[in-house]
Amino acid sequence: RPQILEKQVLSAAKAVEDKLDEQIAALERLDPDDIEALRERRILQMRRAAERRAKWRALGHGEYTEVPEKEFFSAAKASERMVCHFYRDNWPCKVMDKHMSILAKQHVETRFIKVHAEKAPFLTEKLRVVVLPTLALVKNAKVEDYVVGFDELGGKDDFSTEDLEERIAKAQVIFLDGEGPANPSKQAAASKRSVRQSDTGNSDSD
Repeated sequence: RPQILEKQVLSAAKAVEDKLDEQIAALERLDPDDIEALRERRILQMRRAAERRAKWRALGHGEYTEVPEKEFFSAAKASERMVCHFYRDNWPCKVMDKHMSILAKQHVETRFIKVHAEKAPFLTEKLRVVVLPTLALVKNAKVEDYVVGFDELGGKDDFSTEDLEERIAKAQVIFLDGEGPANPSKQAAASKRSVRQSDTGNSDSD
């Protein structure tokens, strides 16, 4: 049933996006100095962006959620870009959780999920996930890249959200200029602080 709903959301959203694209293309063929046409095109572009964000939110973008093993592939097909954190209940994975929660809100263009590795034996074997945490960076339903442990993030758990953001952006699974409702530059200062520094003394519960 969730998959049927996802398909309905996607086909309805695509129909609206295609219509808006046609209208934008028609306006682009007009005189570039026509102020009224420019204004109308800008309004249509804003509507298209709003439609796209609504579609993403309907698919679970903007939040960091846990999914069972059996839903991984349908989630990967539904969203053009996805980051999946394979985790277990340990400190390094809790550090990764904090950064993933921040990025999910900043990058609504990408879906952020987590899968409990010990409850997903088929998936971890198929994707050859051994070290935890591991991030699978998925684009167009294919795993394009992995971030394994903290080796590429300085080798310690005090890396910043920006460090992780830049690493994921290398695989083009998020856009650094941000498609999200929040502007990443506004949060840059906060992101610079490590999770460990900002979270000292607090215990987490999932």
